[in-house]
Formats: sequence, structure tokens, C-alpha cells
Amino acid sequence: MIALLLGQDPNELVSDDEESESEASEDSTGQHKHSSSSKKSKKQKKAVHWESETEDAAGRATHPRRKKRKGPLIQDVMIDPGVHFICGLSDVSAIINEPAEFTCKLSSADCEGTWFRDGKKISPDDNFSVTKDGAIHKLVIIRCEEQHSGKYRFEADGRKTEAMISVKDPPRFDHEDLSAFTKPVTVKVGHNAIFKLHFVGHEPIKIRWYREEEELLDDNNTKIEKSASHSRLLLSRCQRKDMGEIKIKLKNEHGFIEAISQLIVLDKPTSPLGPAEVMESSAMCIEFKWRPPKDDGGSPVINYVIERQQVGRNTWKKIGEIPGVPSYRDTDVDHGRKYCYRIRAVTAEGTSEVMETDDMQAGTLAFPGPAAPPKIVSAFDDCINISWASPNKTGGSRILGYILEKRKKGSNLWTVVNAMDELIKEKKYAVKDVVSRMEYEFRVTAINLSGIGEFSNASEFVFARDPKKPPGRVTNLKVTDSSYTHLVLTWTKPEDKPEIQDEAKGYFVEIRPAECLEWSRCNTTLIITTSFTVKGLKSMAMYWVRVIATNDGGESAPEELPNYVLAMPSPVRPKFTNHKMKSFMVVRAGNSVRITVNFEASPQPHVMWLKDNVPVAKRVTISNSDGTSQLLIPSSERSDTGIYSILVKNLAGQETFSTEVRVTDDPKPPGPVELEENVPGTVTVIWAPSPDEKRDDRLNYTVSKLDSTKRTWTTVAEKLFNNKFTVCNIMPGREYHFRVYAKNDMGVSAPSESPICGREKKKEKFTVSVPTRKDCDLRCAPTFIVPLKLHTAPKGYECYMSCAVKGNPGPRITWYRNHVSINTDTNYLISNTCGVCSMLVLRVGARDMGEYTICAESALGRAESSTVLSVRVLPVPSSSALHRFILSILYCAVIESSSVCAAPLRESLAQKGRNTACSHFQPKSSFTHRAPLGVTSLLPG
Repeated sequence: MIALLLGQDPNELVSDDEESESEASEDSTGQHKHSSSSKKSKKQKKAVHWESETEDAAGRATHPRRKKRKGPLIQDVMIDPGVHFICGLSDVSAIINEPAEFTCKLSSADCEGTWFRDGKKISPDDNFSVTKDGAIHKLVIIRCEEQHSGKYRFEADGRKTEAMISVKDPPRFDHEDLSAFTKPVTVKVGHNAIFKLHFVGHEPIKIRWYREEEELLDDNNTKIEKSASHSRLLLSRCQRKDMGEIKIKLKNEHGFIEAISQLIVLDKPTSPLGPAEVMESSAMCIEFKWRPPKDDGGSPVINYVIERQQVGRNTWKKIGEIPGVPSYRDTDVDHGRKYCYRIRAVTAEGTSEVMETDDMQAGTLAFPGPAAPPKIVSAFDDCINISWASPNKTGGSRILGYILEKRKKGSNLWTVVNAMDELIKEKKYAVKDVVSRMEYEFRVTAINLSGIGEFSNASEFVFARDPKKPPGRVTNLKVTDSSYTHLVLTWTKPEDKPEIQDEAKGYFVEIRPAECLEWSRCNTTLIITTSFTVKGLKSMAMYWVRVIATNDGGESAPEELPNYVLAMPSPVRPKFTNHKMKSFMVVRAGNSVRITVNFEASPQPHVMWLKDNVPVAKRVTISNSDGTSQLLIPSSERSDTGIYSILVKNLAGQETFSTEVRVTDDPKPPGPVELEENVPGTVTVIWAPSPDEKRDDRLNYTVSKLDSTKRTWTTVAEKLFNNKFTVCNIMPGREYHFRVYAKNDMGVSAPSESPICGREKKKEKFTVSVPTRKDCDLRCAPTFIVPLKLHTAPKGYECYMSCAVKGNPGPRITWYRNHVSINTDTNYLISNTCGVCSMLVLRVGARDMGEYTICAESALGRAESSTVLSVRVLPVPSSSALHRFILSILYCAVIESSSVCAAPLRESLAQKGRNTACSHFQPKSSFTHRAPLGVTSLLPG
């Protein structure tokens, strides 16, 4: 009936029941258990067959698509699944001679079961105990042995569950021995410590001893005994350093175990630790303290033994023993005396070594230092409560009390609040001797056994009046300036309304990021002014800002800006700042194109580069930074020619700038040139365009001509943008040559030559015959017309050598000293002017002696001239006289030469002939190609 109400197919229910039955037949061990009842139920289910189906009116209305059944309805049969395991057996690991237990649970408490070991039935005896508690069945092995290992099985109602037991024999300690071993072993220093422990377990057993996790091995102070049932550790002559944890570890193939004990070595304590600290030093007592011994020897300090020596004496006075507190107050002292103390620590194990203090003087005048400035706790019309802290320096004695003083604002007189015989013992005081509405400041000084110390700094001024009321809200809060990292706030102070709100003493500025819920204060100290700069903002972040007024009565309600603030500068329209930007540039093809533009704008603008009003190609690199943008074409091509524009745009507006870039190269020459003579006296020059004309709209042409009567080319037309030009003034009877050049912004091409153009006269009255010319060969091999002369120069003076050489073409001159070239030596000044070769030795020395050779070489031959330089110490004429002497010799040599090449030299030397007494040269004659010239009117010397 349930299947019919749910509208399900009964055949499907049968298959589902079969699946559920098969699932229920599996227990916790994964094995299938089948009973006779379950097999019978399966057969009954398979015999069920639906032959017909009836439906009523309600059925048709509810299930219009239901199929019809054949035969009558049959009620479902509930099948009992039988007994099964709720909890099966689990594998057990047991220890030898210890009990072990198997437990399982059935679904029925009325079912009995049977236990098996290795296929043999188990019966209860001295070794096994079988119990049943309802549905729970237990098998207990009372005392496990090695033969009890194996597979155990429990069967009930045709179902079974199995498990394995493994019996092991790990190392084990006896409980009594283990309890005794774990108790600490205490020995005195120098004595022996023994640790011994019995154990059982499967052999072999590895035994290891440890002290503070460090393995112990046999040595002079350590002896380890090992046997099959026990192990013994002997530590000889124990010291304090041997104290610590003692551990034994046992291990075999079945497991491991460990036990821990403690070793305590007792010894006398070490000496107390110094230096001693003087707590009080006065005319009546010396109080000092020290530190306990670093090592008390394992026993607490019971007493301290103190001895005293007066400085200057050799005897020590035993003061006695004091309780184990590391401090002492000696009242039996004399004013101005110095004392030294020896201290020993006493424990149950003995007395320590002595610790000796430094010298301590009784009765020294050490006044306390200044205390911290007093703090105002509260103020009223008739009372001001203040407090202070103790001075850092007490002067070596205890503080007896304090003296407090007050002073009115504007006055120079300090008034004592308490008398000397009424010292203030506590560090606070209520000053009641005040006048209402007056402003006061306070200072305090400490007094010790030596006397009055220094006064502290004055406190803040405070009014003697009842507490103020909190101020009101600030008004007119606004942002006056901002940037990416800061903003400037201004406001108006709140109004002062008596009995309602008092005047503000200062202000706090708080800020909150838009994504955060907590406010944080920007200033830790009060702001007195009504403006503040908030720094450390994140660029373009949103912030909420508020200002709180405060005074002694409290804080006002916060005044908040109505809208959030954006961390950015005030809007500024983009503007270009580089006024030297080029609007036109020419670049050779293959070179890089770089356009840098500087601008200022706020907020950060959007920058876009366009080429001919189209976004630039991907091969163009754009680099943008704060206030700068750069366009870079690493290797330009002719196709990169165009107008490049930059568009800088933000919220405040936009600005654009354009630069025309022309990428070109040296133009190629025009094509063939043709000449047409249609009109007498004119020639029309026609040429084919240059291949670059289509790619360069700024390409133009220049036409030049050469007249047969002239030797130079003249330009007849330039900046021509067409391919022909008519040349006028063509004279008959002359030959003309024409050249056409292509020209652009980068340069000029090679010329294109025209054919020869010649026109003859129709009527020829006479004929001009040009005589043939015979070329004259002026070339000649190098020849020295003035050789080098012998030179003897004083040591340390200059030496000037010169000679004259002729040759065409001009020869190459090389100077040698002792056959080594000196052309590149900086110690010699070498020159060659119109064939006059000279060399100047700056400072003549012994190393400059030797043979000097000058060599003149050309393609037509080689010539040499040599001389010898000697150095002497004798005085010589001045360098100016020597210079005039050399010039005279050189001039005489030149005037004897009739060579055409020597003519300019003769004229130059004639110009240099001057009177040494004059300050200027006196020209004697001018000539170009003339006979030798003699200079007269020279003065002797």
C-alpha cells in the first residue's frame, strides 16, 4: 500500500529491498553473513508478480499518467534481516604475562556465539575467560604467552568476525624499583652517586645512560654495569657541574622504555656578589646591600657573617651574623670615617669565601637632586591639588620630606607653602592658601639627612577656579589646500558662553580613511592655532576629517566635514612648461626620434599621443612620469613622417601640442637630363624626377651651368618643384654644361649631368685660335738649401737649430738624435714653416749631447743634413743675441738662393730685421720674385 500511495513501481521496490538486504548482510569486517531466513525472504520477493492494476476515480484524478496493473493488490511483506555485527573484533597488541581482551557486539542480545583460535574452538579454562553481557561478547586471555599469538574468530548465527593478536616482550621495569629510582639522589661534593634499576624483557636489550640528554660512557669518573636483568651507574667524585637529570633507556626489538631520576650535589656556597650598593650614608649610619651568591651550593643561605674594618687600621671587627637578607644597616659609625666590610654566606653545607666591599664614608654631605616638575591634579576656587615624583638622586640617604613653594604669575617672589618643621611626607599636597581666579605655579625640593636639595623646575601655570565646562564645537571647518600627500585645514574657534561652554584651550584633529571605522588623532599635543596640516596621506585616497576642541573641562563634540576629502591637489588645467619645444624636426632615417614634453596639471592627467590624429603604433615607446611625457622611436623609418600630437587631459581641462616630424635621408640624384633649344638664346633643361620625389613633398631641384669661357659653375635656378627650367642668355659660339641637383631638408644629392650644348654663329667674321699650352712640371726631389750648422750651447740654456729645405711635393720631415726619432719627444719643440725647419731644445743638458739629423722624404727622393750639439759650462751670450745671430745666418743663406720657393722666406726674414733697441719691426722692403735684398743701417752688436 505504501508503494501505491507513493506512485512507485513495485518491481523497483523489490530490487531496492534486495539491495538493502545484500548491504545488511555485511558486518564490520567486510565479510558477508547469510542466514536461512534471509534466503527464504529473497525467494518470496522474487515470486511477487503484479498482473493487473485497478484504479478508482480519485486515482485517475490524482495520477492521470499511472499505468494500469493486472491482478489484485498484494500487501508488502516485512523481512527480518537476522543477527549481524554492530562492532566487530579489532587486532590486539599484547605484552607477555599481561592480560589481553577481544570484544565484539551483536545486534541481538539473545544470540549465542562461539570463539575460535587458529580454527580451534576455545573453551573457558585457566588461560581463557569467555563472558557475555547482553549483546557484548568478550574473550579475555588472563596471562599472555608467546603461543597465544594467532588469529581469533567469533561466530554467531552464521556470521563471523576475525582479528589477530600479537604478543610482545618489550623491556619493562619493576614498579617498586622504578618508584625508588625516580627519587632524587643527593650527595655531597666529592662523594659517589649510584643509580641501579632492574628490568625484564626479550633479549638482547640495549642499555644506555644519559645525563642532561648527553650519553654517558665509561671513563675515570663514570662506570656502567650491564647484565640481563639490571644495570648500575656509578658516578665517582661528583661535582656541582654533574648535577642534573639522569636517564636510562632500554630498547629491544619489541619496544623501548626509559626512566628518569635527578642527581643533586651539595657544596658550600660561592661568595656573595658585589659591588655593594650604598643605600644611605649619613653621620649616624651606613646602609648598604649586595647580591646573594651566584651558586648557593644546593642549600639556601641561612645567615651572612659580616666583619668591619676602619680604613687606616689593620684589625677587623666581627659584627656577627645577620639573617639571610642581603643588606645591612650599620649604626655604630663615626662622622667622617671610612669603613670597609667583609661578607660571607652561610648554608647548611658550610661558609663561603669572603666578599670585600669598597670604602664607605659616614656623614658625607650629599644633598638630593631636583625632583620632577609638579603636576596639576585638579584646581578649584579655594584649593589646588598637585603631585610630584621622587628625585632620581637621593644623596645617599633617605628622603625625610619635601618643601613646596608657590608663585603668582607675573611675580618674582616664591612663597613657602609648608614650614620647615612641617615637612610633607607624601608626594602630593592640597594647596589651600590661594586666591580665586589667580594663576599660580609651583616647585618642590627634597630634604635628606644632609639638608635641603635643589628645587625642581616650575610647574605649568594653573588658575585657582572651579573646573571648566567643555568648549563648544568649532565652526567654519574647511580644506584650504591639498596635495597627494597632505591637506591643510582651517576653522573658527568656538564661542565662549558663560555657564554653558568655556573657551577652548586647544584642538585635536582626527582622520579616518573611508575603508576604516576607527578614528586616529593626527596630533599628540594640543594645537593652539586654528589651522593644521595633515601629512602622510595616500595619493587619491578618501578620508573623513573632524576637529575636536578641548580645555581643562573636557572635549567638545567633534565637528566633521560634510563630505570626504580626496588626497589630491586642487584642480589645475594642464599647461606645458617647456617653452623651447620644437614644432618641426628633421631626422635622418635609422636614427631615433625623441620628443619630450614637460607639463603641470592636477590631478594627474591622462596623456595620449597621436600621429596624424590616429593613436601611435605599438613600436613607438611612450614613457610617462610626474609632469613629463616622452615619445621614443628607436629606429625611425620614412613612414614615421607625420604630425605627432600630445593630448594632456584631466578634470580641469585639456591641452594639446603638435610637432611635425620629417624622417628623410640624403636625396637620390635626378634622372637623365635632356636639353631643348626651341628659342634662340635659350635652352630648356628637362630632367627625370628623383626617386625620392614621391616620398618627400619638400624635395626641390637646383640647376647649375658651366660656360666654356669660365672655369666655375654658377647656379641659375634653385628651389624648383617641377622638372624643367629654361636658361636664358645663351651666347652663340660657346659650349654649356648643365647639372641638376635634388635637395631636401637633409642635404643635396649627387648631380645629374646634361649633354654638351654648343651653338655656332651663322656669320663668322674671324676665327679665334687658342695656342696650345705645354704643361710645366714643377716637381723636384727634396734638397737642403741651408744645412744644419754645428752648435755649442751652455748647460741649462735653450738651443735653437734650423735649416731650409725645398721640394715639390712638400717632403715629410723627421728629426733624429743619435739615429733615434725625436718627433714625439716633448723635450723638443719642432716646427716646419714654408720649408724652414727648426727645433728648439728647452733646457740643454748632458743627455742632449750627440749627433742630430734631419731627414726630408718624398716620393721623388730623400735628403739628410746632420750636425753635432756640444754642451759647455762657460757663459754664453743671452738667448736674444743668439736668436738674432741665427736669424742673420739663416737670412744670408736664404738670400744666396735664387729658388722661387725661397722667395716668400726671403720676404719674411726681411720683415724680421729690426733694431734691438726698438719695440717694433722695421720693414726694409717688400718683394715677391726679385733679386736678393741687402739690409743696411744695422747698428753694431
